[in-house]
Amino acid sequence: MTKKYVYSFREGNAQMRNLLGGKGANLAEMVKIGLPVPMGFTITTEACLNYYEEGEKISEDILSQIFQALDDLEKEMGKKLGDNEDPLLVSVRSGAVISMPGMMDTILNLGLNDESVKGLAAKTGNERFAYDSYRRFIQMFGDVVMEVEHDKFESIINEVKQKKGITQDTEMDADGWKEVIELYKEKIKDETGRKFPQDPKEQLLMAVEAVFKSWNNQRAKVYRRINKIPDDLGTAVNVQTMVFGNKGDDSGTGVAFTRNPSTGEKEVYGEFLMNAQGEDVVAGIRTPQSIKQLKDIMPDVYEQFINVCKLLEKHYRDMQDIEFTIENGKLFMLQTRSGKRTAQAAVKIAVDMVKEGLINKDEAILRVPAGQVETLLHRRIDPNADVKPIAKGLPASPGAASGHVVFDPDEAEAMGNEGQRVILVRTETTPDDIHGIVAAQGVLTSRGGMTSHAAVVARGMGKPCVSGCEAVKIDYEKGEFTVGQLVVKKGDVISIDGSTGEVMIGEVPMIDPELSDEFNKILSWADEIRKLKVRANADTPHDAKVALEFGAEGIGLCRTEHMFMAQDRLPIVQQMIMAETKEEREEALAKLLPIQQEDFEGIFEVMEGLPVTVRLLDPPLHEFLPNPEELIVEIMELKAKGCSKELQAKQEMLKKVRALREMNPMLGLRGCRLGLLYPEIYVMQVKAILKAACNLTKKGIKVIPEIEIPLVNHELELKTLREIVEKTAEEVFEEEGTKVHYFIGTMIELPRACLTAEEIANFADFFSFGTNDLTQTTFGFSRDDAEGKILPHYVEQKILSDSPFIVLDRKGVGSLMKMATDKGRSVKPDLLIGICGEHGGEPSSVEFCHMIGLDFVSCSPFRVPIARLAAAQAKINHK
Repeated sequence: MTKKYVYSFREGNAQMRNLLGGKGANLAEMVKIGLPVPMGFTITTEACLNYYEEGEKISEDILSQIFQALDDLEKEMGKKLGDNEDPLLVSVRSGAVISMPGMMDTILNLGLNDESVKGLAAKTGNERFAYDSYRRFIQMFGDVVMEVEHDKFESIINEVKQKKGITQDTEMDADGWKEVIELYKEKIKDETGRKFPQDPKEQLLMAVEAVFKSWNNQRAKVYRRINKIPDDLGTAVNVQTMVFGNKGDDSGTGVAFTRNPSTGEKEVYGEFLMNAQGEDVVAGIRTPQSIKQLKDIMPDVYEQFINVCKLLEKHYRDMQDIEFTIENGKLFMLQTRSGKRTAQAAVKIAVDMVKEGLINKDEAILRVPAGQVETLLHRRIDPNADVKPIAKGLPASPGAASGHVVFDPDEAEAMGNEGQRVILVRTETTPDDIHGIVAAQGVLTSRGGMTSHAAVVARGMGKPCVSGCEAVKIDYEKGEFTVGQLVVKKGDVISIDGSTGEVMIGEVPMIDPELSDEFNKILSWADEIRKLKVRANADTPHDAKVALEFGAEGIGLCRTEHMFMAQDRLPIVQQMIMAETKEEREEALAKLLPIQQEDFEGIFEVMEGLPVTVRLLDPPLHEFLPNPEELIVEIMELKAKGCSKELQAKQEMLKKVRALREMNPMLGLRGCRLGLLYPEIYVMQVKAILKAACNLTKKGIKVIPEIEIPLVNHELELKTLREIVEKTAEEVFEEEGTKVHYFIGTMIELPRACLTAEEIANFADFFSFGTNDLTQTTFGFSRDDAEGKILPHYVEQKILSDSPFIVLDRKGVGSLMKMATDKGRSVKPDLLIGICGEHGGEPSSVEFCHMIGLDFVSCSPFRVPIARLAAAQAKINHK
């Protein structure tokens, strides 16, 4: 039996998404539930994959099925494609399995040519409409299929409008459009060496092929990479009978959401344009009207549309993003899909829909993308700041940002990669600008509405965006924009507020956000469900307090070396490192002990009753000493000045720096090796930890200290250091006259530790995976070098899907983690095991930790909410 590659809208349903793509499946579903949908057919994703398998060629079998579907559609509509008297016109749209807004290409009004346009004009009695439709088709087809730059068509329209003394497209008469059409065809011939095709069937096949090709265009690849969409899904093609929003003042087109995609408020939210086609709304060429104004213009259509919105939301049990057209006062539905929304909106919609009985708590938790939660922690402009906006546009994507003005997306990408903060300023963005949007802190456009490309993409990325800011007049050639008499040049700093639409000169004061009641509700549901505990990485009482506020259940990593870096402590640490004898070293350590003890008391007090894992000194000692090159410069300057006393001290320090210098310090004298070579360092730290614990215990404050030995490679390293810790503890308890229950464990961050975990477990009360170092030593990558030089190339070449320092490498590093977990628990079934690298706050990595049975994850304080949500999602998804 021949494989079926083409389906009528009547043959599909919402469950056929993988085959029909999201758009095709939803069109079929809307037909099924009786909504007014223009008829058509879908060419499947499998046909797209077959196209690439055949060497970018549509097979004869697929061609035959396309023409049969077209024949069936022509019979149903009583019209023929390209007929000279009453032509059937169709749209050709892409439809990926996973929504990729703005990433793929669309063609409207296909089937028009020099003869059929006359038939359309005669049949409708509207010559202007017919030729407007034809010029739109040539422009889209010329851009998408024949690859003539969009701007070249726009410049032709602008020239003709200028000549006729008009400013709006809607003012152009039929003769004007005829002139534009001839100029368009000449431009296509000049640019491509080919005439614009007149055969409608040739037009159709070229358009289908263009949609297939658009699956692998640069912007689609970038979008898939950012959103982790597989490359082997392909796109479907939807061929649909045209309905016309540009037939006059009783016609129009629009885009709407069943709830506000920025805030989540339960209100239909969207825009429309009268006498326009769909691309006019999303392209941002004209600034549209609010959907609420449709109620005044066409009350019956508005009421029908609101009822359709309610029906679709109830049917799909989710907020919907809808495209519609009104033709001569009649409503048609062109698309529905689950709407993209900000994290703030996702949270509110999920909680509200539980209250409304549409979804349950598990579904609500899964509706909030854990990775997107970080956008809730966006900074906002300090309400007490004296802010003077220079312009105001539409609040298209919430949050605020400051940065240098950049007009070119390539330049934005380059500057962003260098660590500079930029605001991308464009008349309007197109899908080709996506790399610039990715690199920018935020986006400002002078045209376009709340559903323009810039708005949709920025919201999806959680970046602030102000769109349709018409007061901003951009001059790309001069590299500046003006607001009235004010001139803002490339490189100047501006701030934008995507929540209010305001634009300010310079950098404005900003504050951290507060979490909404709805978000706290989602997190409380997540806490009821998740199995993984969530701790935080915190090195100060302030960080510990922030972690608690975000719901941390303890500290999974307190890095003691961070306490040494403060300016008042660094000289003492350097004195300790410079010491030639143990006695000299202990003298310096004695000065550090009360300082460390005070730090630990502050952290333990904040985390009362919760576990606190304190990692003993881990980094190589040279990190606390000056850079040797800088020291040499200082020595030269001191020699020139004749400062003999200071000179001698600097020379001694340089000698010590050179003695401690290693070829690869990350693999040298650090971690437990420091404790074994200089045990007095660890003795001081253990004393500080346990003295602090004893002091608080005497005050009635419960303390749960976990002393962590870093970089253990061999069970005898841990055995030796455990004995030192225990001996020191006994001395402290005797001295303090009280005892504290404490734990001794190790950070598993080397492959050998994973391979011999059952031996190491004999001397450990807990394991904590240090996945930053475990990733470095498993891959043989230096994190600092690989992140900038190697990994971007690896990800681009698809050697790796993500940087393993960002998303945990399950196959390699993950296999070692699972092995260590299983081996450790084979010796001690109740062995406490967690993870404390930054992977502890990354959703995919959290899911893996749940899958292999870890007890906790630990991450930076601001990522605690992400980890809480991701842990619950992992539990739900792996029931």
